[in-house]
Amino acid sequence: MSTTKVLEQLSEEQQQEKESLNLFLSTQTVIREALEKLEYSNELFELLKEPIRMLTVRIPVKMDDGSVKIFTGFRSQHNDAVGPTKGGVRFHPEVNEEEVKALSIWMSLKCGIADLPYGGGKGGIICDPRNMSFGELERLSRGYVRAISQIVGPTKDIPAPDVYTNSQIMAWMMDEYSRLREFDSPGFITGKPLVLGGSQGRETATARGVTICIEEAVKKKGIDLQGARIIVQGFGNAGSFLAKFMHDAGAKVIGISDAHGALYDPEGLDIDYLLDKRDSFGTVTNLFTNVISNQELLEKECDILVPAAISNQITVQNAHHIKASIVVEAANGPTTLEATKILDERGVLLVPDILASAGGVTVSYFEWVQNNQGYYWSEEEVADKLRKVMVDSFETIYQTSQAHEVDMRLAAYMVGIRKIAEASRFRGWV
Repeated sequence: MSTTKVLEQLSEEQQQEKESLNLFLSTQTVIREALEKLEYSNELFELLKEPIRMLTVRIPVKMDDGSVKIFTGFRSQHNDAVGPTKGGVRFHPEVNEEEVKALSIWMSLKCGIADLPYGGGKGGIICDPRNMSFGELERLSRGYVRAISQIVGPTKDIPAPDVYTNSQIMAWMMDEYSRLREFDSPGFITGKPLVLGGSQGRETATARGVTICIEEAVKKKGIDLQGARIIVQGFGNAGSFLAKFMHDAGAKVIGISDAHGALYDPEGLDIDYLLDKRDSFGTVTNLFTNVISNQELLEKECDILVPAAISNQITVQNAHHIKASIVVEAANGPTTLEATKILDERGVLLVPDILASAGGVTVSYFEWVQNNQGYYWSEEEVADKLRKVMVDSFETIYQTSQAHEVDMRLAAYMVGIRKIAEASRFRGWV
């Protein structure tokens, strides 16, 4: 092959990788492929490739020093053919419109996978809550609800917690919405405190869903979970609970990480000690001297690797160096499309994010159901119902991947998009 050809090929591969780093474009790419596999028309792709509604708002907030700061917020509603849209609200300095749009599409897919009567929604505000006071966060939360109040509600669009938001922020948002509508509206939002209509098991739901996926994945690979070596990249809400669940199940958690670095011990880490020492943002590695980088941790030998931090962690640069037999994505988009192909070719079982992290929206659905009927379930009931949904979803996607000879990510998109596609078709939209 000539030098020119090599350079052209390299350039093409680099361009593909660059595109897959863009969450929105890569999401559209897989949706197109899934719809083609299912033999749907191109009109359906044109409908589903973008949200049906995207609202950008400006939120004036009086700060503690007396000044007024204007924040930008977003709310994306991907598709409401199946039912009301559903999805979290994140407070983060790097939130942007395309990210919110992509995440709303992912929520549609998650709801389709779990067979929930929802379409996908997502929201975000460009801010850094770590540098804001309690009062400033409350005023921002209430301002956001006022700005989006016309397009949200228990039968329209139901928000929930996401990055840097929690049950307290959900409580402020619910209270503001109830004031605007002049009646109590617990079903407007999920992830609330228990005393305001929250559900048992909601805080740990995402991690429990990932745990169930790991339990199903090891069965497919013939690995015993007892003594299995697990690396969890990320020690926030999902990652820390997951590490604890795996530790309690008898697995050996040999690596964890946070924003400052990673801890690794082939003999296993003391998870209870690390949980006790971590701060409110999931940081613990700053207390140690023998810290390695996040990238080094990803390439360590293990049985199960769980990226539970941020997107684009496994790329063409390191996919060949991943030594795990199973990769379970607890974060949003941690593996690029090109890296997914490499892992699949190498025989690595990759459980995609839209399946692995579907536990959160599933228990949010349970919360909404409980709010609507005014009857609340025990933690055991919630756990049992969640297990059934996750096991059934995993098996459906695994069998789809086998039947169509595709990787688990494409299979998950095929399962997830079918319900919305059918609902849109029956409504006569396409």
